[in-house]
Amino acid sequence: MELGIYSFAEIEDQTPGERLRDLLEEIELADQLGLDVFGVGEHHRPDFSVSAPVVVLAAAAERTKRIRLTSAVTVLSSDDPIRVHQQFATLDQLSGGRAEIMAGRGSFIESFPLFGYDLHDYDLLFEQKLEVLLDIRSRPAELGVYPVPAQPMLPVWVAVGGSPESAARACTLGLPMALAIIGGMPERFAPFAELHREAARRAGHEPPRLSINSHGFIADTSQEALDESYPSVSAAMNRIGRERGWQPMQRQDYDAAATLRGANFVGSPQQVVEKVLFQHAIFGHDRFLIQLSVGAMPHAQIMRAIELLGTEVAPAVRAEIAGRVRPTE
Repeated sequence: MELGIYSFAEIEDQTPGERLRDLLEEIELADQLGLDVFGVGEHHRPDFSVSAPVVVLAAAAERTKRIRLTSAVTVLSSDDPIRVHQQFATLDQLSGGRAEIMAGRGSFIESFPLFGYDLHDYDLLFEQKLEVLLDIRSRPAELGVYPVPAQPMLPVWVAVGGSPESAARACTLGLPMALAIIGGMPERFAPFAELHREAARRAGHEPPRLSINSHGFIADTSQEALDESYPSVSAAMNRIGRERGWQPMQRQDYDAAATLRGANFVGSPQQVVEKVLFQHAIFGHDRFLIQLSVGAMPHAQIMRAIELLGTEVAPAVRAEIAGRVRPTE
């Protein structure tokens, strides 16, 4: 199993430049510790420092050697698929073949009016632009789209939240799926994984890869993990909740979500290992990505969480998963 991190690089008491420099240090540490993937989100709001993930990933490419670099996500409906391919192919050349695209709707809608699109056209735009992007990646030189990537073909993952239609779209195209589980009981998402595999089989594709993407935080003890992360997580989620009409987050809800059958991976390294393995028994997934900084958390705490993920969680998970047989096998 591949293990990695994704970040939205939230800001509160920093300038965007300060947060971006911290983010590059986080990616560099993840690479040094042997983690497999680092993803950077796209947002067009004042509380996030990254609106152009590929620029950040290109800077990270020059400071890393092995880790794969992906968007998390590219909001394809409000972007140009030709430019997306050009940018990520450039990143692929700079990184020596480590670029990936994670295409999806994202968590926010600001990009649609910003770039002159109607949110009501989201599904049609996504379907049309994904088709164009996949055509380009299969024959970029033939279509005059340069540079070509270092890899034979850029990996494209489809990011899915809670929509069965999105899962079906990914698998009928034979694309890997990144399933976000940030609330509720994980087992209720099991049908998405099966739908993904079954629709791919019906379409004549090989079993596609599956990633589970979730919120979390790791500290030396479970109590430290909860206490250190809750203030920033609750501040961020409650700010967004006021915009969307959610109920305020309560500490007891946060603690409950950190239990084995909750959605969040907040705890000690051993607790996170147990939870990754618990979900692997449900999904048989190939990749797990954790968002360690939900809200504007102190850089030192994020770096310590990355250290624990790389030195304690990842080796234990890999050793256990290596002895398991994937459901698709």
